[in-house]
Amino acid sequence: MSKEFKSITKDISQYVGELNKLQPNVMKGFSTMSSAASADGQIDKKTKEFIALAIGVTQHCDGCIGFHVKTLKRLGTTKEELSEVLGMCVYMGGGLALMYAADALRAYDQF
Repeated sequence: MSKEFKSITKDISQYVGELNKLQPNVMKGFSTMSSAASADGQIDKKTKEFIALAIGVTQHCDGCIGFHVKTLKRLGTTKEELSEVLGMCVYMGGGLALMYAADALRAYDQF
């Protein structure tokens, strides 16, 4: 089964927008937390995105993979850098993580 990560992220974004209309306070809180957590600090934004991607891969979250790979690509991440992070995901998460690591490479190619 081939996943289309541009479609996955577009679909999720549509429904996040709907949820924002229905639950604006919750979504404002999430947005504030997201901005604060991902901002450059002692650890740069790119490293934080790698951490978020690793969690998405090991937790088997297609949306997380799509959004974080898209951001990493925008931040100038190379496929080689991505593959090193994915190697750690496979090491820590085993065979299940391997399946989602392959998906993350697919997402990189799609974005």
